[in-house]
Amino acid sequence: MAIGSMADKSTLESKLDELTKEYSKTKYNKATNKHLGILRKKISETKKEIVEASKGRGGKGFFVKKSGDATVALMGFPSTGKSSIINALTNARSKTARYEFTTTDVVPGIMLYNEAHIQIFDMPGIIEDAHLGSGGGRSVIAAMKVADLIVFVIEVERVDRLDILLSELKSQNVMVNRKKPKVYVREAGSSIGIIVETNRSKIPERDIREVLWGFGIHDARVRIEEDIGVDDFIGIMSGKYHYMRAIVALNKIDMRPDYEKVSASIREKYGITVVPISATQKLNMEMLRDAIYQNLGLITIYLKPKEEDRSKPLILKSPSSVGDAAAKIHTEILDNLKCAYISGPSAKFDRQRVGVEHMLKSGDTITFIKHR
Repeated sequence: MAIGSMADKSTLESKLDELTKEYSKTKYNKATNKHLGILRKKISETKKEIVEASKGRGGKGFFVKKSGDATVALMGFPSTGKSSIINALTNARSKTARYEFTTTDVVPGIMLYNEAHIQIFDMPGIIEDAHLGSGGGRSVIAAMKVADLIVFVIEVERVDRLDILLSELKSQNVMVNRKKPKVYVREAGSSIGIIVETNRSKIPERDIREVLWGFGIHDARVRIEEDIGVDDFIGIMSGKYHYMRAIVALNKIDMRPDYEKVSASIREKYGITVVPISATQKLNMEMLRDAIYQNLGLITIYLKPKEEDRSKPLILKSPSSVGDAAAKIHTEILDNLKCAYISGPSAKFDRQRVGVEHMLKSGDTITFIKHR
């Protein structure tokens, strides 16, 4: 282990010792509940950092380079069929076998669907206690955060593993199928204290101040635009929460005739989209393609410089504005953009003149007008 790693680990262990002592000395009551929540969060994160530091600086990581219009990560235990799925959906050639840990690297492929180029990653298999570093799980989850959508690959005979995968992600502060709460904390330079301008949560202002003080924030303007709990607020203020959409590919349905009943029970329990498939038998793969596309929230925009050209559409993530469309083509177009003419679902009439902030809808045709 490198000297730098040992120093980092020693510092983290001292920090953990201080946090643990403070936690043990703090008596639980209503007044200290928020402070204890912050301490628990800090203790958990410090423990994870110590595990990572224990591996030294030479440990293997995973580098994921994004391309295409959107990115999807296949996540599951070893030998659940992820490699067969990516081979069926894309131009990738990932190894397949009947033994575990076949895939030890991130394997990318491109799926073409509804004119969109969707990048799909076959991630190495996750095992229990991945958040503690088992099987390189922390590196896998960290690399997966670049994706726009997770596809949980679950065997029809082992649906209990979905609980484990969700738990591993939550332990790494990945919130699945939850929108990021609208919470805004703007620190102020002057001594104004904590000013709560908007509070649509059930958290008392006193508790909001206590949480912020726990994170060393004493002067700030706060807006909480929706109903959240104090644990959510603590997680947001820790700055490490990551929000991701996900669906389930329920694989190997050819092994169980009652797979529809299994699918329904998963949907009811987790409120998640479930696509029953058999990757090896090529069953319902088109249904999986469509579910991936729909859950990515992509929209198709057509460009019209002089004459309409629908062969080269622009694929954007919803919501997107005229400015977002211009920026995706080239920042110079956005810099010189005066207005645009829109025809299609988002326009009130044909060739409506709109500004940069106009929100687009799938099927719109757009003509950019630049400053002369």
